[in-house]
Amino acid sequence: MALVGSYVSLSKVLVLVFPIFLLAWLRFGIAAVAMAGWVKRQPHEAALDKRARGLLFLESFFGNFLFSICMLFGVSMSSALAAGVIMAGIPAAVAILSRVFLRERIAPRVIASIACAVGGIALVSLTKNSEGAIPSSLLGNLLLLGAVTCEASYVVIGKKLTGNVGPKRISALINLWGLALVTPFGIWQALSFDFHAVAASSWWLLAFYSIAASVVTVWLWMTGLRHVPASKAGIFTVLLPVSAAAVGVLFLGESFSTAQAAAFALALAGVVLATWPSRQNAPVLSI
Repeated sequence: MALVGSYVSLSKVLVLVFPIFLLAWLRFGIAAVAMAGWVKRQPHEAALDKRARGLLFLESFFGNFLFSICMLFGVSMSSALAAGVIMAGIPAAVAILSRVFLRERIAPRVIASIACAVGGIALVSLTKNSEGAIPSSLLGNLLLLGAVTCEASYVVIGKKLTGNVGPKRISALINLWGLALVTPFGIWQALSFDFHAVAASSWWLLAFYSIAASVVTVWLWMTGLRHVPASKAGIFTVLLPVSAAAVGVLFLGESFSTAQAAAFALALAGVVLATWPSRQNAPVLSI
């Protein structure tokens, strides 16, 4: 989650160099080469059935393809700080999706956390450019909110996948689906793009983004889900908005306005409410 937050912020630099679909295509392509040896089924793994193949497609469609498109377009229209605030709504989004699709009961404090997340997102969306802060567009914030929904879907679907498929193979297969989905759009933008104009530093940042986003973070997350209940996995999403905001301030020169600081505090309060361990023994949703 810390790596996800860092590349969410650093992608703001990359979208100034590469068109969105070309950037996503290059990301999946570089990662596909890096994970070529992970595609083959290992002896201890079961063969993929129809259900597993469907879940792999959905995991890639929401967690790779749509998340990348919404996040990259959203960040290009917004600030890293705004992205951090909005991404803090992931635990609340997981709670809502779990209620809708898994019929899990939502504890009252999780409802309060959802209210905090909505309040933080609304506040940062209404923040005007003041005190040196970078402005955020409403469309950009809506796209980032779409990325939150995609990431929440990724969390819910991922838990089901890790029971039968190894983390490395999951990472490789969902990346290949992402590559297949974005290839037509990537080729379209590549035909008119001047690759010679890209500085070496941008290529190095692209390599970090590709390996971090498609290889390392997916493998770490899927491996963790095999040993940690989904209800506890949401706790670690707090590192995403924190690292996204930290990178924005420390490396991209962004500054907090008073309203953005209040929005960030409200969003983190929502994360704390959503992830605080329950005292009850009965299973309640606390992600």
